[in-house]
Amino acid sequence: MQKYNIKELSTEEFSVLWDEYRFKVFDDIQIFSIMNELCEDELAKVNQLRSNMGQPIRINLGVYHGDEFIGWSWGFQESHLKFYMCNSAILPKYRRRGLYTMLVQKIIERAESYGFQEIYGRHAATNNGIIIPKLKLGFLITGIEISDAFGSLVHLSYFPKKIRKKMLDYRSGLIKPDDEIKRILKL
Repeated sequence: MQKYNIKELSTEEFSVLWDEYRFKVFDDIQIFSIMNELCEDELAKVNQLRSNMGQPIRINLGVYHGDEFIGWSWGFQESHLKFYMCNSAILPKYRRRGLYTMLVQKIIERAESYGFQEIYGRHAATNNGIIIPKLKLGFLITGIEISDAFGSLVHLSYFPKKIRKKMLDYRSGLIKPDDEIKRILKL
């Protein structure tokens, strides 16, 4: 049996695969894109705003079974602290083999190597195939969003520094403040 492997791809390499495969995975999802509704002048302004953002870090991963491309994960730097896992998918034939978990682990590893302090994604609130593996890897629910593009979304965040999980547990009322939290918050 051939092994699965994950390769980091340039944005150019990834874009070709993204254009070929995204609708094979997401063909039945109703997505609204404001970009399709903008006039030429509005598009020019949005593109100028994009150019003002500089060159954020982007990570593009491809999953392969031998030489066959079977999935991806890509994301980008949102701020000096946050990395946004924008989109991931495994082709239906290869799901339920732990490949998504491998992808998330690789994204965490790469994003941490850059120094990001939060790695997060937004997911359809009923997408348990994505939500459960992320929760098992230590992601936490950090928000709920209603999106005109995607509907109801849950935000899941991973924090490399464990004190952030402890602070979220305290802030949500799950735990009482211990000595460390009291010291940090000067309680």
